[in-house]
Parts: sequence; structure tokens; C-alpha cells
Amino acid sequence: MTVLVADGERPREGGTDRKTVDVAVGVLIKPNGDFLLTSRPLGKVYEGYWEFPGGKLEAGETVEQALRRELIEEIGITIGSVRVWKVELVDYPHAFVRLNFCKVFEWTGELQMREGQSFAWQSLPVAVEPVLPGTIPVLNWFAAERGFTAPTQRTV
Repeated sequence: MTVLVADGERPREGGTDRKTVDVAVGVLIKPNGDFLLTSRPLGKVYEGYWEFPGGKLEAGETVEQALRRELIEEIGITIGSVRVWKVELVDYPHAFVRLNFCKVFEWTGELQMREGQSFAWQSLPVAVEPVLPGTIPVLNWFAAERGFTAPTQRTV
């Protein structure tokens, strides 16, 4: 598995022996193929960047359990079945993260941005920016699945 290095020119907090942080990520997809992106809340690392919602696994949680908890806490929805999709390692300056991406096609409840973040339903190319580095591989996977050959993000 390759490691995506984000902001490679910046020093890594904790040096080379950093612990891997496991994160469950929900890739919510509507029947028409649109997918949900949310902005990182104020005060968090990479605030204002767009990403797929989710969060860190707590001790003893599975990826699915963490995703169910995080999506209720962050955006107020209860998800149906979860399909673990892909795993990506990202070396951010602040943390070494294992992103466990899960496709979700069913949920109940209305979106509530409980951390003051914004949300946007997107298709390719995405119109929101900036996009979190760990989100870019997902856009590329969508492009490959959908036969989309143009850039995955709009350019100005």
C-alpha cells in the first residue's frame, strides 16, 4: 500500500515513529451518483478544507461502529448498511492516518451540521475547494469507476 504524503515540505509532528490513527470515513452516495462532502470545522487542523465525513475509531470500535457513531455526532444521520471500500494511508504533518473509506447508500434523518461545518452534494468535477489531500484519491477512484476522464476538481 502506498502512502500519500500531504504537505511534504512541512515537518512531521512526532517524528518518524508516529502511531497510526484509524479513521472511519463515510462516502455517502445518492441514487443519482452525487456524493456528500463536508467542510472541516473552525479550530480543527485543515479548517475549511472539504472532505468526506467521519472520524477516529475509539478503543475497541470496528470501522463500521465508529462510522455509525461519528455520522450521528457530526451530521445527525443514521446510516443503513456499510460497504467497506478502500483504505488509504496519509502522512499529514500533524498525524499518520489510516483512512477506512466506506460506501453508504442508505441513511435516515436530515443533515445537521453539528460542528458548524458546511456541506455540499457534489459530482465530478467537484466545485468546492480546497479539498483535503486524503479526499483526492477518492475523487480519482470515482473517476475510474465512472469512466470520467476530465480533472476531478474544477480549475479557475
